[in-house]
Amino acid sequence: MDFDSLLSKEISKNKPDQSRKFVRRADLEASRRAAYEASQRALEEKREARAAEKRKAEEDEAAENRAREEKRRRLAEESRKRREEEEREEERKRRKRLGLPELVEEKKGEDEEVGEDEEDISEEELVEKLRDIGAPAVLFGESHLERLRRYRRLTTVVTAGPIPTTLRLVEEKDMKVHGTVPKDKEGRKYLFRQLASYFTLVLSEYEKAMEKERRDTLTSKTAYNAMVQTRENMKPLFKKFEKGELEDSILEPVVEIVKAAQERRYVDANDGYLRLSIGKAAWPIGVTMVGIHERSAREKLHTGERGHVMGDEVTRKFLQSIKRCLTFAQVRWPPEDITQLMG
Repeated sequence: MDFDSLLSKEISKNKPDQSRKFVRRADLEASRRAAYEASQRALEEKREARAAEKRKAEEDEAAENRAREEKRRRLAEESRKRREEEEREEERKRRKRLGLPELVEEKKGEDEEVGEDEEDISEEELVEKLRDIGAPAVLFGESHLERLRRYRRLTTVVTAGPIPTTLRLVEEKDMKVHGTVPKDKEGRKYLFRQLASYFTLVLSEYEKAMEKERRDTLTSKTAYNAMVQTRENMKPLFKKFEKGELEDSILEPVVEIVKAAQERRYVDANDGYLRLSIGKAAWPIGVTMVGIHERSAREKLHTGERGHVMGDEVTRKFLQSIKRCLTFAQVRWPPEDITQLMG
């Protein structure tokens, strides 16, 4: 091999390889990041799909539970009616066997009279009013009183809210209650409207706050269930507001509590709640003897206002619901004086 060919061969060895390609580190990092973000998006989509499937399964289960409860209630109602019919049939057979007179079925509305708080309407005017609202003028076997009450039901406006009520709610600027309970009938009706309006406002804000904070955590579910329970337990109190049957021993402390809460004096409102629930007696649940000797002032242990929290279950529940409303109100409308915050 001559020198020229050897030199050419060595030169060709040292030439750079044109087939090799170089990639920048920034391009490698960008491709790696794009692959990572794509994998994260895929994982997020899978999580959302699983969450949607879980929500759908829970909704389907809730719908099945509602349908099951409705079916159970309907079967129970049919069973009750069947049992009552069998009992009536056995009673008829027994009376027939013993020679007793037949049972007379009671007809509703025949011997009833219009209540004092119900305004009576003449038959001609009542028929005309029913026709004006597009309702049947007369139903088969319907008495005048039943027709009048049917007209009342059709024309009664139910206020929408957390607790539907037939009371006409007042505006927020008119919810301010005074410290005393009016003696006249109209004043008491307006007071019941004010109380219903205030509790409707508090319950509405309570419900909105719980809907915003609703999560899948145990604490969130407990708080939301407490709000639902409070709303359900307040319904008997609203019924008493509608009928005007709330006794003064409960109405006066409730007015005191609401007045203090509206003025953001929550400590005073809590004191009113304690007086309403357990009273002022030293031994609210009752003590017959506090020692082996008779004391001169022993009777003073039982003097004071009677507590209502142990009166009956319905009263206990709506009193506790009032306390929950106070606890939420001081968070929603905090007081200017920090010493008025309840513990």
